[in-house]
Amino acid sequence: MVNPEIPSVQKIVTSQIVAVTVYSDKALVTRRGIVSLTGQEKELVVTPLPDIVETESVRVSGKGKVAVRLLEVKCDRIFSTEPVAAKVAQLTQQIQQLEAEWQHLQAQVDALALQSSFIQGLREKTEEQFSISLARKNLNLSETLDFVNFLGSQYTEYAIATAECKTRQQELDKQLQALRQQLQTIQTPHPKESLSLSVGIEPAGAGEFELEVSYLVSRASWTPLYDLRVSSTSNVVNLGYLAEVTQSTGEDWLGVALTLSTAKPGLGTLPPKLEPWYIDIPIPRQYDYVMTAAPIGARHQLGAAKVRTVMPSPPPGSGEVQEDIAAETVVAEVSREGSVVTFKLSSSGNIPSDGTPHKTTIFHDDFPCTFNYIAMPRLVSFAYLQAKVKNSSEGATLLPGKANIYRDNIFVGITQLENIAPGQEFNVNLGIDEGLKIERELVERQVDKKLIGNNRRITYAYRLLITNLLNQPANLKLTEQLPVSRNEQIKVRLTRSNPSIQLGEMGMLEWDLMIPAQGKQEIYYQFMVEHPPQLTVVGLDV
Repeated sequence: MVNPEIPSVQKIVTSQIVAVTVYSDKALVTRRGIVSLTGQEKELVVTPLPDIVETESVRVSGKGKVAVRLLEVKCDRIFSTEPVAAKVAQLTQQIQQLEAEWQHLQAQVDALALQSSFIQGLREKTEEQFSISLARKNLNLSETLDFVNFLGSQYTEYAIATAECKTRQQELDKQLQALRQQLQTIQTPHPKESLSLSVGIEPAGAGEFELEVSYLVSRASWTPLYDLRVSSTSNVVNLGYLAEVTQSTGEDWLGVALTLSTAKPGLGTLPPKLEPWYIDIPIPRQYDYVMTAAPIGARHQLGAAKVRTVMPSPPPGSGEVQEDIAAETVVAEVSREGSVVTFKLSSSGNIPSDGTPHKTTIFHDDFPCTFNYIAMPRLVSFAYLQAKVKNSSEGATLLPGKANIYRDNIFVGITQLENIAPGQEFNVNLGIDEGLKIERELVERQVDKKLIGNNRRITYAYRLLITNLLNQPANLKLTEQLPVSRNEQIKVRLTRSNPSIQLGEMGMLEWDLMIPAQGKQEIYYQFMVEHPPQLTVVGLDV
């Protein structure tokens, strides 16, 4: 028996998570707890911690009203069985309710079977008598049809009711099977593994002491997500930098100081080592058959963004209609140390351990941009709008991630942003813009009747008309294409172009045009294909 007058040398510290820093593939969790020391304690215990804690990453510190020396830190694995009595009682009650409903349906099925049997017997007993009565004209046809309709309606009614009962019984069977499996699972002992952290201490006396513990855990990550919003009336792009935080560490992060970091602590400190790069002659094929497991697909599910909305009430009796106040989006404090960027959220983070993505906003900002158009009339008779955006030289690095693009508040599509450093420019494709109309016409296709140097010559010419229907000038990069010969006997030459242009690599023709508002631009080019008459040319689809 423990003497209550003798103080315990070991004390449990009740702690809670106060801060979390999330990296790309793990998280640094910080716990704090206050304990009253008597001066006799030798060990402080923090339990339970998740079994996925990287024990070598555990660090402890503290402060308080009394001086304390922190000694050895140990992590022990413990096994416990979760209480299941309440869950067993709940599942048992649900199973009993469904079984009672199933039995009630079975009683209805049995009763309907008796009724159907009675109708069947009545039909068999009266069939001969009805035939005799009809032959002797003791019954008329109308009375006979009424009786037959009665039998038919009763059969139909009983059959439909029986089918409905059996369908419901099948549904109950599935529910009962699932509940019984759950009951069997929780009744089977499954020890839960966790960690217990022990910190050796030497207190100088009695007083309150706050212990802080930090550790790394896996099964946590964050990925960037962007919203790019463009207005046709301004030369800025509003970029919303968001983060999708996912964690299944076994601990809920509720009301914590949440920080997102671009550091990669899991990559180690040493650079990778190059292995020899071997080359060899082909090896004869060996017909060995190896069975491999199929990869497991990852889940992607988006959570709702968290915003703080202010809803003021008008003063009593004022009678004035106050204007609505827009919702305030909480943003993060951005800091940079070398190449590592951290985003410290200014609100309390709430990320449950459910393995689903939860969105949180890092910041919103306007970026200057210029617009230009891209067109490839040979493939598509439309022009595509593109914005060239410049990241702020004092801004944050934009990590690779998915971006949702909105143009005039209309969803355009999804693109992928690469790593974009401060001050770097990047392009955002905004989809088709019908403000530019492009017409392409084959105006010449002529085969020379005479051979030129033992070669047949075919001349092609195209005319393109670009009409700017917008109220502002448009920069357009227009690309056309000539065929490229893979045979030295087939020659392709650009003979004329207006505006004049040089033939680029792989037969590309590129014009950089400035089309005035409500203006037009015409483009003309001509090319020739020469080949021996006996040679058949394939792929010359113009």
